Amino acid sequence: MLPTTSKGLGRTSSHVRPNSVLPQYLRKIIKISAHKVPQAKLMHKSSQGPYKSSAPSCSYLLETKNQWARDDPAFIVICTLLLVIATLAYCAAYDHSAGHAVFVVISVLLFHFILTGATLATCCWFLTNNYLREEAPSSHAVEQRVEWLYAFDVHCNSFFPMFVLLYVIHYFLSPLLVAHGFIPVLLSNLLFMVAASYYHYLNFLGYDGKMNTIS
Repeated sequence: MLPTTSKGLGRTSSHVRPNSVLPQYLRKIIKISAHKVPQAKLMHKSSQGPYKSSAPSCSYLLETKNQWARDDPAFIVICTLLLVIATLAYCAAYDHSAGHAVFVVISVLLFHFILTGATLATCCWFLTNNYLREEAPSSHAVEQRVEWLYAFDVHCNSFFPMFVLLYVIHYFLSPLLVAHGFIPVLLSNLLFMVAASYYHYLNFLGYDGKMNTIS
């Protein structure tokens, strides 16, 4: 259970920041997309992807700048670029229309990553703040809440290994998976089951890591 309050007066508050946070976050995404961020910084963020898969619980345990969400959206931009590249690879292999390929890329970005992720993050954000927080006995402690941007960060961290399974490994196995028969169907369903299970497991670790740190 996530505690409503911290257990000491020395803890800093992690209230949801003002509404100006989201526009600032979007401006940073535009700045990164316009190549105004050093390449070394982007390479460092991209190297965090495999680390989040091998040691997921370590990605959520730092609280800086009085917030839990990442202040740097570089990892989101990198995930978006990788998703575009993978979708274009699928379109090059299985689609013969450039217009339809553009439609597929936009649909994957909007529905598979952004809208679905925002919906899941909103549900988890609402549930944790309203039903999974534990009331602390002290009336002088500082209230702790899960930020929406933190919930979306958890989605992005959880999405990366699912991307590897369903967009990279699936692509190289697609000549086998598109064949008819029991084995291709079994492998396809097994791949989707592992990806979905790992996504929800990392999603759980994201909120479990915050709970253990502030409790």
